[in-house]
Amino acid sequence: MTAEYRVVDGLADPPGYAHVAIATGSRLVFTAGAVPLDEHGDLVGAGDPEMQTEQVLANLLWQLESGGAGPDDVVKTTVYVAGGSHETQVRVWDVVQRSPIASAPSTLVGVATLGYRDQLVEIEAIAVVE
Repeated sequence: MTAEYRVVDGLADPPGYAHVAIATGSRLVFTAGAVPLDEHGDLVGAGDPEMQTEQVLANLLWQLESGGAGPDDVVKTTVYVAGGSHETQVRVWDVVQRSPIASAPSTLVGVATLGYRDQLVEIEAIAVVE
């Protein structure tokens, strides 16, 4: 995949990601929202947004790999954070920004709840591969 990330002149600088990704390739890979469950279906990091984000990112990279994509192929992510706390959103975002998908355009969304009991984080991605 060839992607060009752009920060758009005239818009406020985004915190660690690009406004736009322009990608060329022959195949799109869409993931379901990656969740903080281990291989046995048990929640990882109850009450710990950073630990949950690390598990979510590991699961997301595994999902991408199964579709023939890697972190460099990601052109868009959506990060969902439950609970409505700005502090929790910042803690999750800090982990995402240290990850290999950090530079892709992204949307951070605060939501009331997510699908699993005590789940705080979910991330979905779109990738383009040759």
